[in-house]
Amino acid sequence: MMKKWLTLPAVLAVGGLLLLRPQEAAQAVREGLALCAGTVIPSLFPFFVVVSLLLQLGLAETLQGLCGPFMGPLFRMRGVCALPLLAGLLGGYPAGARTAAELFQQGRLSRREAELLLGFCDNCGPAFLLGYVGAGVLGDARAGAYLYLIHVLSALLAGMVLCRLCPGRDPALPGGRTAARGVPFPQALTAAGSGAVTATLNICAFVVLFRVLAALLPPVLPGAALGVLEMVTGVSALSPGRAGFVWAGAIVGWGGLSVHCQALSAAAPLSFRWHWAGKALQAALSAAMAYGVFPVVFGG
Repeated sequence: MMKKWLTLPAVLAVGGLLLLRPQEAAQAVREGLALCAGTVIPSLFPFFVVVSLLLQLGLAETLQGLCGPFMGPLFRMRGVCALPLLAGLLGGYPAGARTAAELFQQGRLSRREAELLLGFCDNCGPAFLLGYVGAGVLGDARAGAYLYLIHVLSALLAGMVLCRLCPGRDPALPGGRTAARGVPFPQALTAAGSGAVTATLNICAFVVLFRVLAALLPPVLPGAALGVLEMVTGVSALSPGRAGFVWAGAIVGWGGLSVHCQALSAAAPLSFRWHWAGKALQAALSAAMAYGVFPVVFGG
């Protein structure tokens, strides 16, 4: 009942702001759709298709043997768990979460493995950090490269912490291999394409929605506050320098509520308790490492 009384006024407030600021909302919708058409769909849709297709053709079974030697000591997980981590670090939000959910639905991951992975496999891809954040916002491509390295390291460290905090865990998860499942290529391609369309449209809906919500907020809010809600809007409000570098690390590590909703949509019905803890920890680790790295690399 309390949640209902808190949620209803918030929704009414947003509705009132839409009536008071229709031009800002309309402009935000246009910007969100442009972002989806120019960045989200071209980068995520083909990646989703390829990853889903590889999963159905047996990539998960191959990774179990190749990645087991480091996934066990680092995360106490089987080698197959490396795929969502790699998908997130290469494909960006929310490719890692969707891959973990797909492996769980196929029976290749246990629920505990999939939910733990959500705490550190949902990450930002290199293109956004190198191109947009580094060269575009902070004015130095090196800043984007170092932020990506910090982002990767903070994700790995957060995963190591979470996998040791999870109650009832053995020193290492069983290393048994799941049986390979042969799927005819036409059937695999059809399923991969239709699934990628649905996932991409869900992501675009949240990108546009949170772009509008960010536009309705007071314009005097700092970039850090905007970044809690929507990552791209928060990062775009930053300035070059040590403060901007540190806040960029924290915002991208956190991801923003827009990214979290995208992951929720992609990974339902898995529990997200480890996801929230992991992203908060990753944001703190990223900010701390960025604060220490900046004077060493940029001399200021």
